[in-house]
Amino acid sequence: MKTIRHRYQLFFINAYSFGISFMWNAIHPVLLPLLILQIVPDAQKNTGLGLLTSTGLVVALIVQPISGAMSDATRHRWGRRRPWLFYGTLGDLVFLTVLALAKDYWALAIGYIGLQFTSNLAHGANQGLIPDLVPVQKRGEAAGIKSAVEIVALVAASVIIARMNRNAVPQQVTSLLVVAMMLGFSLLVTWLGVQEDKSASAKQPSIQKLSLRESMHIDLKSNRDYVKLMAVRFLLFFGVYAVQAFALYYFQDVLQIADPARLASKVLGVVGVGVLVIAYPSGILLEKLGRKSISMIASALCAFGIALLLFVRGSIGVLIAGGALGTGLGIFYTVNWAWATSLVPAAEAGKYLGLSNLATAGSGAIARALGPIVDLGNRAAHNVGYYSLFLTALIAVLGSLWLTARMPETRTKSEDPFPVRNVFIAQ
Repeated sequence: MKTIRHRYQLFFINAYSFGISFMWNAIHPVLLPLLILQIVPDAQKNTGLGLLTSTGLVVALIVQPISGAMSDATRHRWGRRRPWLFYGTLGDLVFLTVLALAKDYWALAIGYIGLQFTSNLAHGANQGLIPDLVPVQKRGEAAGIKSAVEIVALVAASVIIARMNRNAVPQQVTSLLVVAMMLGFSLLVTWLGVQEDKSASAKQPSIQKLSLRESMHIDLKSNRDYVKLMAVRFLLFFGVYAVQAFALYYFQDVLQIADPARLASKVLGVVGVGVLVIAYPSGILLEKLGRKSISMIASALCAFGIALLLFVRGSIGVLIAGGALGTGLGIFYTVNWAWATSLVPAAEAGKYLGLSNLATAGSGAIARALGPIVDLGNRAAHNVGYYSLFLTALIAVLGSLWLTARMPETRTKSEDPFPVRNVFIAQ
């Protein structure tokens, strides 16, 4: 019975990750590309999408580590993470409304970039919950549940949002209303289910004084393995994001799919199932087998999936590639996050895990900024821009495999050198 309650507590800790994942997996693969098609000339669609999303991800890259560091220093009656979740989500609702009403490129840009800002205020703080509340020997399981929750959200977004926008006709108001409801519900579950340490009373200032330099400082010498791990993360996610960002247009232009949004939805669903099936078991196994070998398997599977996409010409082959990619991502999501939470300094977990966004959002920003190059390549020769992009993605993922092989093997230590402030939820 104790174990069951324990796992419920891990779900409460990770509930807000569901809302974040649902929101971005509704917007990035389906809604935003369809909205761009309505307001940008067809020959410039990759450029319009790439520039907008890369700019937004640069904002995420900057905001998330700062908000993580500031949440580390927050002293509030709600705890140090939950105030950031609450106010960040309020901001999300404002900019989701802007997106829902956008009728031109600049309104779309304001809504999207604003959403990146407010979402990452909350996201940076949210990443500190696992290091705050979960003992180090349980973080593999916690990371497995986090990955599973995020992928359930991915599958839900791909099914619900793609069906609402079938035949490439965007239903932006109703779609973004659903996104807002999912985000609000996930915040409510985490808010009610997670009890943070309130020993820091209201007598203390709301946020300790923290300079921008302090918030962004990272001790490279003492955290070399963490920096290497972030390089692995950057390379793999660069490859995945490069494929994901332009997949809908690839299905339309190269594979000549009549309803590319529907195929994109199916691929997301297959990827999601692969991640969901493997995420939690890999979280349990990595505590016994170590991180390195499992991470190498994950990178190899992702490379196989991307390589397959270069050669298949039908929807069945695309779905098989999606299955391989999803299985690899499921393993990688879990092992990389558990590995990261074990390597960061516990007292500055929010900052260091926020800095991981330099790898996550940074890779996404660079991958999506390749949109103009894709359009240029396609104009130079038939679809050469798409093929070049996918080949670059494959090389990046193979680079992550090579770099992982050069990292030292790591297993969970039996004890956490830092005390857990308030484990899980009040009983």
